[in-house]
Formats: sequence, C-alpha cells, structure tokens
Amino acid sequence: MNSVIDFLIKDLLGQASILIAFIALIGLLLQKKSAGKVVEGTFKTLLGFLIMMAGINIIVGSLTFLNTIFTHGFGMQGYITDVAAIAGLANRELGSEVALTLLVIFIVNIIIARLTPFKYIFLTGQALLWMATIGAVIGYKAGLTGLPLILTGGIFGGVMAVIMPALAQPVVRRITDSDDVALGHFCTIGYLLTAAVAKVVGRGSRSTEDLKLPDNFKFLQDTYLSMAVVMVPMYLIPALAAGPAFIAQYSSGMNYLMYAFMQSIQFVAGVFVLYSGVRLLLNELVPAFRGIAMRLVPDAKPALDCPVMFPYAPNAVIVGFLATTLGSVVGMLIFPMLGLAMILPGLLTNFFAGGTAGVFGNALGGRRGAMIGGFVHGLFITLLPAILVPMLESYGFTGVTFSDSDVISTGLVLGHAFQHNWLFVALFIAFITLIAWFVNGKPTKSHEEKLHETL
Repeated sequence: MNSVIDFLIKDLLGQASILIAFIALIGLLLQKKSAGKVVEGTFKTLLGFLIMMAGINIIVGSLTFLNTIFTHGFGMQGYITDVAAIAGLANRELGSEVALTLLVIFIVNIIIARLTPFKYIFLTGQALLWMATIGAVIGYKAGLTGLPLILTGGIFGGVMAVIMPALAQPVVRRITDSDDVALGHFCTIGYLLTAAVAKVVGRGSRSTEDLKLPDNFKFLQDTYLSMAVVMVPMYLIPALAAGPAFIAQYSSGMNYLMYAFMQSIQFVAGVFVLYSGVRLLLNELVPAFRGIAMRLVPDAKPALDCPVMFPYAPNAVIVGFLATTLGSVVGMLIFPMLGLAMILPGLLTNFFAGGTAGVFGNALGGRRGAMIGGFVHGLFITLLPAILVPMLESYGFTGVTFSDSDVISTGLVLGHAFQHNWLFVALFIAFITLIAWFVNGKPTKSHEEKLHETL
C-alpha cells in the first residue's frame, strides 16, 4: 500500500509535467470531450511542458555563461533577470508544489470572479506559472511546507490574477476600443508606471502609429531577429573583456569570440524552443481551463498574454522595446553606484514587457509617452530585481532574479510579511495604489474624454 502511495505522490504527481497534464485531463473530462480529444489534449500538454523546460535549460546554460564572463571581464557581479532561469531551479526542488500552487491560483481566481464585480479570468499560463513559482519559493524558504505553502502562494496569486487585469483595464479599453478582452501579464505595475509618466510628459504628442519605420529597420518586428541583434553584442563585449584565456575553459578549442557569438544565438534558440513549448502547452491547457471558467463565471473577461496588445500599436511596440532596453542599460550602470546589485538587461522582458509598456505609453502620451515612459520602465524593471536580490540570496539563489514587476512585487510583499516588516509592505502597497489611482482615476465619462485627448 505504501509503495502505491509513494508511486502516486512522488513518481507520478511529483513530476510537474505529469501533474500539469493531469490538470488538463480533468478539465477535458469535465467538458465531456471525446476520448480522442482527451488523449490528444493531455499528451500535448505533457509534451508542451517538457519542450518548455528544454528551452528553459538552454536559456539557463547560455545566460549562466554570460553572467560568468561578465563578472570576470568587468570585475562586477551581474545578475540574470530572466524568470526562466530561477523557475528552472525552483522546479527541480519544488516542482509538484509549484504545480499545485498554480492550480490553487486558478481556483481562487474563479471564486473571486464569481463572487465579486471583478470578472477577470487570468489565462496566461506561463505568467501563472511564474507567480506560482515565486509564491512557492518565498513560502518554502520562510518555513512553510505542504498545504500551508500551497494555499499561501495560491491565494495571494489568485488575488493578483484578478486585481492586475482590473487595474489595467481602463487603459486596455482605450487601446482596444472595446471591453471584450483584458490583459493577463504580470508586468502590470510597470505598465501603469509607464502610463503615469506618459500622462505627464506626453500631452499633445502624436501617436507612434503616425510614424513609418524605414525598410532597413522593419526586421526588428521579428521577435527573434531583434533579440539576436541585441544579444550578439551583449555577449561579444563581455567576451572581449574576459579574454581568450578565460573563455578557453568553455570553448573546447573554438575561437573565443565565435564561441561567445554562438552562445548568443543559443540563447535566441532557447527562447524559440521555450515559446514553442509554451504555445503547445497553452493551446491545450488554456481551453481546458477556459471552458471550466467560462461556465462558472458567465460574464467573465478573458485576461490574455501581452502580445494581444501588439496589433493595436505595432510601432509603439518597437519604440517601447528600444526605450526599455536603453533604460535597463542605464540602470545597469547607475544602480550599482547606489549600492544595489548590477542587473543584466533581460531581453525577453525588454521585448514583451517593454513593447507592451510602449503601447500603454502611446495610449496616454503618444510618441513622447512611449519613449520617455519606456525609458523609465527600463529603469524600473532594473531597480525592482535589484531590490529583490538580497532576499533571494538569503534563500540560496545566486546570480539570478525574477524579472516581471508583479511577480517581484509579490515576492517582496510576501517575503517582508514573513519577516514581519509591515512598514515595507504598507509603503509598497501604497506606492502601487497611488500609481493605479493616478493613471485610472475615477471611471467617469469626463475621465474617458481626458484619456481620448491624450491620443
């Protein structure tokens, strides 16, 4: 009997990929799908998760090399701001806890949407996974295990999954000119800060969509090409500083600059694999979740991943990406002078979050809003990970930190709450509330007209 229980708990459900596939299986069965659809959806979910983890491992390896040569070449400690890196490390130790926390987050999200006026169902699977990861990591390192660990991260994450789309929705309505869809991406605090800056600096500025990109720069609209353009010099410059003798221990006889170049392309390849897995996973997992959710909450709005905003202002996406990257590079240089950790710019965050920030900035402040707001956004998403670093290091994580502003905020609030530092918690929540109030104000007709004047 004990061997059967051990098999079910440790060998079967102890595997995060199996557990997530099992969740999809339950969702498909509850929707009364055919046997063929149930088998197809379950195994595609399993395959998608394993492909995602393969991409994570590629990215972790490539970014670990970058961190090493950066540290040696410049004599500075650079920290990776890619959530995939720490998620990969956490899943090796807390895979089943993270998966169960993810399930609780979704359940709490549905309950809140059912019982309150906040009718948002968060359907961005990887963002929920990152939120579940930070909740599990912080709770576990604070001494929680089992059900208390899962419920703490799950309840807090479920609240965030409803509140963040609600805070962003007034701006999303202005961007999409409808109320049919919401934004489900845990970088919302950064977007609101961008919008607040844009509201101040961008009055009267024309939209980025009045701009025409030269043909020579249109390749930046391809995610992976734009990433490669930035990542290649980001690897080559530290490689030059580190020198051939140091890199020889990794390159197996290959020219040190060529090896660094190949590592930069390896990073882009890892991103491709990661998102291929994510797409496959979400294509199966989200319909299983969504079918259940929409039956339980008929008036719910689906909160979708940030690329859903991109078609509404494609030029703003590029402007936001470049401005955020510039701000993150400046932050990388100046924050260590203030005694904070040196944070290496995370290109995934810079493109997806930076591009969305550009759309938010453009909605409230046109070109100036997208550029200046995007620059401030880059500083902000470099500052937040630097603030989180000491806490993560105290938990045994070195060289890595989270990137998404809402995920970091959750970690900071939970971590300081467990440390009984309630003043920090109160001030941080007050800061977020102030930004949200300034951007959105009261949802009145006159406010909507004011927003329209900024376009």
